[in-house]
Amino acid sequence: MTVIGVITRGKYGHRLIETVREHSDFSIVTADLPEFVPVFIEEPDEFLETLNFNKHVFSAEIIITYSLHPDLTSAIAKLAAEAGVRSLIVPGGPSRASVPELKKISEVSGMDIEVDEICCSLEPNAFNRPFTELFGSPILKVKTKDGKITDVKVIKGAPCGSTWYMAKEIVGLEIKDAPPKAGLLIQHYPCRATRGDIGGIHESGELHKQAFIKALENEE
Repeated sequence: MTVIGVITRGKYGHRLIETVREHSDFSIVTADLPEFVPVFIEEPDEFLETLNFNKHVFSAEIIITYSLHPDLTSAIAKLAAEAGVRSLIVPGGPSRASVPELKKISEVSGMDIEVDEICCSLEPNAFNRPFTELFGSPILKVKTKDGKITDVKVIKGAPCGSTWYMAKEIVGLEIKDAPPKAGLLIQHYPCRATRGDIGGIHESGELHKQAFIKALENEE
């Protein structure tokens, strides 16, 4: 059985845990970080030692870390690499991670490190499978009848659960209205993605809109 590690911080990461448990048979091991940490942590390794941090999380093959802090994420990446973790997925984007440092750790250890602003843009590679075969960039299967959506099956969905929410809410809608509505429903879902003028939740909405268009084009 595939073991997935999830490192949470405050409110971040818990919805992913719920979604993975509901929509897969993966085993999950977790570790928690405090919501409030210093802006700059001079000795992140020592800082982690002072916490009640569950290092058993590094027994996982694939880890998603919501550390959301450049110093902590780098320290976690080093520990993960030392433990032989195959893939480290870092949500939150480059502003929450020291990308040059993570790149060095990846090059030295051979551990795959993926830094993404939103988890619904994740694509499979040789390291992060089988997690990204079920969770990441959305893939849908749609059925229609008499000009309306009759069923939406989520083949792969966003780890936050938004894809499954959209799939339920959109049934019964007219086909022509479904793709834009799919994107809008994603933006109404209480996702943690940033909500500025561009990127973040808007990118997530567009990904789901395009996934719905593709599903309609491929309807059997």
